[in-house]
Amino acid sequence: MGINTESNIEANLQIGPTDQGMVRLYIVGNGFEIPMDFEPEEAEEIAEEIQAAIQAARTMSSKKR
Repeated sequence: MGINTESNIEANLQIGPTDQGMVRLYIVGNGFEIPMDFEPEEAEEIAEEIQAAIQAARTMSSKKR
């Protein structure tokens, strides 16, 4: 499965700090739980990647109109 492959899997995403000073991405779906902990610096890099993906998606979206 790749980034452009559609899926019918449903999941919830929670994001927050842990009591250990980490940033946790917590993904919960039907029959699975995935806690992913990151140092604050790593979380900032992820946030930057998300922002870049948002901008790229907006650019692609505007070209389709």
